[in-house]
Amino acid sequence: MTQTQTHEGGCLCGAVRFAIEAAPMGARRCWCRLCQYLSGGGGTVNVIFPNEAMRVTGEVRWHDSVADSGNAMQRGFCPDCGTPLLSRAEARPHLAIVRAGALDNPSLLGPQMDIWTQAAPRWATLDPAIPHYPTQNPS
Repeated sequence: MTQTQTHEGGCLCGAVRFAIEAAPMGARRCWCRLCQYLSGGGGTVNVIFPNEAMRVTGEVRWHDSVADSGNAMQRGFCPDCGTPLLSRAEARPHLAIVRAGALDNPSLLGPQMDIWTQAAPRWATLDPAIPHYPTQNPS
């Protein structure tokens, strides 16, 4: 019998908390220009989970945008402290995209690939041990 994993996280001020009862499906670091804004300068590290496994308490405010890939996205953040928490892609509603830094255990899963490296600043350090894609990953 397999035990369900629960991963928790939330924002800096504690107004938003989430719990995910599933194993992560993957993680990637995105260097697109929008993610640089979200991170305050670097790329965002995003851990992907099945959306149906996530429970959120507290108010998440959503900002609509179109990613460099052309995907319609929603970026979720705490309206009180501004912590970036989540993303949703209109084309992939079955996925919950969680900012690794919002997890209580940010070491849960490191990036398995770097995407949108063509937009990365010259000073960005890319891990040579993982795949790099100049735009969106092919899968």
